[in-house]
Amino acid sequence: MTTEDTSAAPSAHGDLYDLHDAALAGMRKKGPKPLARALRFYAEDMDHEGTDLTEAALRDVLSTAHTDHALLWLWRRQLADWDFDSRADWTDTEPRTEERRAAIHAGLGLEPETRKVLDALIPVSKLTGPVVISREFTPWRGRREQQGHHWYWPRYAELLARKGWDADAVANLDEAAERVVERLADPTAEQPYQSRGLVVGYVQSGKTANFTGVIAKAVDAGYRLVIVLGGTLNLLRAQTQRRLDMELVGRENILRGASEVESDYAADEAWVQDKFLRHGGLPSTRGAFDIIRLTTRDNDYKPLAQGIGALEIEKREQTLPLYDPRNLRHSAARLMVVKKNKSVLAKLVKDLKKIGPLLSEIPVLIIDDESDEASVNTTSPSKPDAKRTAINEKISELLQLMPRAQYVGYTATPFANVFIDPSDTEDIFPRDFILSLDRPAGYMGVQDFHDLDSAIPPEERTVANSQEKAHVRDVRKEDEEDDTCLREAMDMFVLTAAMKVYRECAGPEPLGTGHFRHHTMLVHESRLQLDHRELAAKLLRLWYDGGYAGPSGRERLRKLYDTDVSQVSAARAEGFAVPADFEELAPHIGAAWMRIGGNENPVIVVNGDQDIERGEADFDRRGIWKILVGGQKLSRGYTVEGLTVTYYRRSAGNASTLMQMGRWFGFRKGYQDLVRLYIGRGETLGAKEVDLYEAFEAICRDEETFREQLKQYAVLIDGKPQITPAQVPPLVSQHLPWLKPTSREKMYNARLVEVRSPGKWEEPTAYPTAPAALRHNTEKWARVLEGLSTETAAFTYEGGEKSHRFSAFTGFLAPDDLMPLLRSLKWQTGQQFEPHLAYLEEISKSPRQVDDWLVLAPQHAGSGQRLAIGASDRSFSWFSRERRRGPLFGAISEPKHRPAAHRIAGDVPSCGDPTTERYVAERRGVVVLYPIVESEHRAHVEATGRLSPDQVVMAFCFVAPASAEGGDSRVVRFTTVDSSREDQAIIHV
Repeated sequence: MTTEDTSAAPSAHGDLYDLHDAALAGMRKKGPKPLARALRFYAEDMDHEGTDLTEAALRDVLSTAHTDHALLWLWRRQLADWDFDSRADWTDTEPRTEERRAAIHAGLGLEPETRKVLDALIPVSKLTGPVVISREFTPWRGRREQQGHHWYWPRYAELLARKGWDADAVANLDEAAERVVERLADPTAEQPYQSRGLVVGYVQSGKTANFTGVIAKAVDAGYRLVIVLGGTLNLLRAQTQRRLDMELVGRENILRGASEVESDYAADEAWVQDKFLRHGGLPSTRGAFDIIRLTTRDNDYKPLAQGIGALEIEKREQTLPLYDPRNLRHSAARLMVVKKNKSVLAKLVKDLKKIGPLLSEIPVLIIDDESDEASVNTTSPSKPDAKRTAINEKISELLQLMPRAQYVGYTATPFANVFIDPSDTEDIFPRDFILSLDRPAGYMGVQDFHDLDSAIPPEERTVANSQEKAHVRDVRKEDEEDDTCLREAMDMFVLTAAMKVYRECAGPEPLGTGHFRHHTMLVHESRLQLDHRELAAKLLRLWYDGGYAGPSGRERLRKLYDTDVSQVSAARAEGFAVPADFEELAPHIGAAWMRIGGNENPVIVVNGDQDIERGEADFDRRGIWKILVGGQKLSRGYTVEGLTVTYYRRSAGNASTLMQMGRWFGFRKGYQDLVRLYIGRGETLGAKEVDLYEAFEAICRDEETFREQLKQYAVLIDGKPQITPAQVPPLVSQHLPWLKPTSREKMYNARLVEVRSPGKWEEPTAYPTAPAALRHNTEKWARVLEGLSTETAAFTYEGGEKSHRFSAFTGFLAPDDLMPLLRSLKWQTGQQFEPHLAYLEEISKSPRQVDDWLVLAPQHAGSGQRLAIGASDRSFSWFSRERRRGPLFGAISEPKHRPAAHRIAGDVPSCGDPTTERYVAERRGVVVLYPIVESEHRAHVEATGRLSPDQVVMAFCFVAPASAEGGDSRVVRFTTVDSSREDQAIIHV
């Protein structure tokens, strides 16, 4: 049943739906009002006076309804709208809270039982909403005279609901798009202003849906020219054009009176199946306005200046500017999707220059998809007579030509954009806002392939509790002729294909033939086309030698199923069908083999636009069950649909490029348990050997640190932003020395001065390698270790379903004793700890915000791994750690040590452990010491229990008191070096 389908319900239920639909619709603008009164009014008005209007009747229908029942969906959508409304003037409660939901119930005047039923069926959304770093802006969206039309956004939202989006997801998109549009300039304002922003999503996570929503709301508000820069490749531009045509523009705007067969989508499967949006007639004939396309799926921008110039003719009041509401509301919007190509953009700029004075009157929205590619100026400003790079120059010209143009970039890898020089007024630095989107529900990202900070010891990890064991398979080759791993990856591709066929036609609830339209494997080893052809030939040989129809192939598949697929799917299938054994799956292998290869080539090489233009790898035009081989064409923006198995061995020198190659990220509904990543663990990058799996983990940490800090700094202080976008560059981190955040020529220089971290676990990792520096640090900390208790204290913290227990020697240090020690420490990379040291210095000065520091030296449960440290020959537990990121260590601490430290510092509530509670004090911090022994010294310490001080790494972590916020409520202090202030660049990333 769709969201509008009431025919399957009895007529009484249909009447109830109609009445509730009318009653809730009447409340959408002014908030919840007494439901009973509204239902009585509409029952009389709609001649439904015999309908049972009691809340008991509502509860009865909702309690017995299936999840897609129209009445349940109606309430789900309306509650989500009210839950998410961040500008509600009918309540002072925070969005998405139990308090907001209680205010809704109170406004509706609902009975307690009805409230319970609604909250059980439609719980308050746990989505956090977008995070926004923004300059202050003048609100304009709520003004009555600026309401404009309300046409394209409601229809887009309804289309998403029909596609299966739940109400929370639609409401979240609504809010995120609104946060962008409200920060654009008012299109009807007398004084022009150019807002520039950046929206940060995840790789293959739905950024297009967000900018489609932004465009819908923007044209409804009055923007009349929309330019979408749709990537650098024809296939990406065409993909974006089709999506906008299908979900925003709609059939009537595409046809404009022509017959169906004349449409450029006449042969498109989705067009034939009536999946393109319908408006019920040209919008201009229904009181709204049309969208006129200046590009099509098959045709990029061509000289069409008259298309834009026609806006002059459409001005109803010729004496008034186009941006006057009396003109805007009667003029059509123009939409073009343009490839980021110098000659194409040059034609557009040339045509715009011909338009004349009208150009300064047109409210324009520029959407730059994959804005960190090609758009960023990579020419060094320090070079004499520096000239902008080609695409950046054309975007700059567009902005100069159109004073009412707004620029919004979209990317999953934002570091290049935030490193743009903020003082360059002609560039695209997001000076007005940076918005970080939520990680969507059902999305498989980097976190789904890595066990980040898992509390489960490696030896206890299984396919059920470890992302790595479930989805990741190592590629370690003896030599370049070794194709063992590639053969297994291909076998896995065939097996998972058979699993999809099985789920379509067998099991307790078959999904239906053709449910999985696409099933793909991606093989990515090189960017060179010659390599792609050689690899395709190797894959063909493996395919035809695979024996998938004979006993040898079946035996390999049986073994792989029993040792891998069956175990992972048994633990992670999430209700989707899993065969009881290989024999139950085996009958479907033949059908899977036929759909992949059969009598045609099972391999497609995608390294040129012609591969798409021929239709070989066009996922829009046909179902594809193939192995794809490629490089750059498959590494940015291009969505590989149905991707289930990836074989990846290509390295890159910066995080942005590497992250964009992660095509295995995305939505995998119905087959998430089948996803496998075969990834190189020892690949060559220049003179180095690199672990690509480790590299992606480092990227994940960089990305999550960046997002978490944006979230932290987005909180307003006294109603004003803590930081502006120009102050974001220092927040970018780098976990691997060889893996820069983005290419060096895109990096803008900044220096972080202070990081305030009250109640947060901080873990320095940049310890020295020089023997003299190691000895110095060990001798400093040895004096502290010698002063600790002779008996250990047993700490426990019960959190959720887990119990964290450990024993530690304890002691106390006054701030006046700790700070000189911290100042004296030697570091491999001093700037990593300097911002923390500045914060600790601040809270240790008058007025002091820390009274003392509890020092913990955690000890292993057994008697092994002991090391004598200091003059007294006392022994302490040592810890085995590696410098996983060049000279930098990976994780230092153990997860079980953190909760008690957080409690003692006042960051989390009590769990009732008397030992932990004995140490809790309001202004107490915690320092946790970890004597580290690196691999080359372990045999010696295990044999003797001793090491020279210059062979020990004295690592530590700390948690400052939760109350120690510094001199004000800000959490960062830094300096940004830009070209308007200094010539000398400073870079610490």
